[in-house]
Amino acid sequence: MGQLALAAKITHVPSMYLSELPGPRHGTRQDAIDGHAEIARRCKALGVDTLVVFDTHWLVNANYHINCAPHFKGLYTSNELPHFISNLPFEFPGNPELGQLLAKVCNEHGVETLAHHATTLAPEYGTLVPMRYMNADQHFKVVSVSALCTVHTLAESARLGWAFRRAVEDRYDGTVAFFASGSLSHRFAQNGLAPEYANKMWSPFLEQLDHHVVGMWQRGEWKTFTQMLPEYAAKGHGEGFMHDTAMLLGALGWDHYDALAEIVTPFFPSSGTGQINAVFPVTPMPANLTGIGRSTSSSAPFAAGASRL
Repeated sequence: MGQLALAAKITHVPSMYLSELPGPRHGTRQDAIDGHAEIARRCKALGVDTLVVFDTHWLVNANYHINCAPHFKGLYTSNELPHFISNLPFEFPGNPELGQLLAKVCNEHGVETLAHHATTLAPEYGTLVPMRYMNADQHFKVVSVSALCTVHTLAESARLGWAFRRAVEDRYDGTVAFFASGSLSHRFAQNGLAPEYANKMWSPFLEQLDHHVVGMWQRGEWKTFTQMLPEYAAKGHGEGFMHDTAMLLGALGWDHYDALAEIVTPFFPSSGTGQINAVFPVTPMPANLTGIGRSTSSSAPFAAGASRL
């Protein structure tokens, strides 16, 4: 029926917006903006109708959640970085049909998920920043998914990704792209040092770790990467605990996946964090695939004081 046509790990750094404005950061993130435009161009060429964004700025403390209003419009100011993103206008269509279908299939797969299509819930900037550069013409419908998950395992998030793919390929009449909107390592510069680290990594360790991970992606070392993902998320200060990445790889087949990542925007540091735009080619996977999320963490219920990873 439907098709998952494109999958990508994408940046959403607020400095992309600052890059548009007059000032010291003008033009500094043009490569990232161009990368978003290129990914959008490919989506249009593939006939994609809806972009599903795993948003690491949407924090949730229970269940997984999908924002699938019929239309999104407003002005956004970041509560985290209001001096970076202030009164950002946004508007694009949503896809309630797909959002509710995604939730339904997730629940059938044992991943508790709720879809919200009739509330005042607005997207977070992990969705809004990419849509500014990928969807200014409102060509695509957009569905936003919570990916800053505080009491969830990466294994659950991988299974959510696989359930999403099954929903699209088995029951949806359309073509979809999945985006993991989040950084690599995500250790912000210490308070008071932000200007110094505007274009630097916080530490040499994190920079070397990120470069090694990108190399693994380019070499297709997914079995090893999925095994190390929990520790990478912890020691690398992974944004959103790397749930966006687990969701994306779950959709692609987890450790069964064997394609080579294509770097669209090369790795760059921003405010201490590691950023990239990379396309993960979608390859055929059998519908009855098993083992999604294995080797990430215990499936035992989360206990207070235990690792969330």
